[in-house]
Amino acid sequence: MAFVFRSKTTSQKAFRWCGCFVFLGTIICALAFADASAQTAASISAPAVSAPVADDSYKLDAGDKVRVIVFGEPDLGGEFEVDDSGYVRLPLIGQIRAAGIGLHQFEDKVKSALEAGYLKDAKVSIEVINYRPFYILGQVNKPGEYPFVNGMSVLTAIARAGGYTYRANESDIYIRRKGGNEEKRMPADPSTKVFPGDIVRVPERFF
Repeated sequence: MAFVFRSKTTSQKAFRWCGCFVFLGTIICALAFADASAQTAASISAPAVSAPVADDSYKLDAGDKVRVIVFGEPDLGGEFEVDDSGYVRLPLIGQIRAAGIGLHQFEDKVKSALEAGYLKDAKVSIEVINYRPFYILGQVNKPGEYPFVNGMSVLTAIARAGGYTYRANESDIYIRRKGGNEEKRMPADPSTKVFPGDIVRVPERFF
């Protein structure tokens, strides 16, 4: 009888230990799942970063906001907006025209102005931090002005404007590029890109 009693006690202890391991394993799995879920949610909610569009093919214009860095002279740099007349007002050197030229050209103009009596061998770096908005009109639910996002296609622009109305022609789009006088008919698909300052028009279907 004593042997049987000890056997039951041993079995009960073993059962309790197994239960503890199962309980601990459940907690570890739950914590791992929660951590993985949090990482997944963070990756989904984090905004995608796309490459800047501002190179020599991109021309600055009113509404663009730039960051100017003058190496070794922090007081001469900062964040500045191209005003309605196309100029950027900078410390010490005053107004520099930016509209209609690329970033490298603008850098050269700022460098030359600084070296004309202020600094020797000025080192200047300029980047666009906010692009001028684009405009979307016609058969969308919320026509108007919207912030530009790098890599934007016409489908992204339409989505930002609340999508098509029931009367929209979903096959084609009309775009007037900044500085242009004429609309250009283009396919309404991901291959058609929108740039800062563009005026996008969604036409009405006729059937």
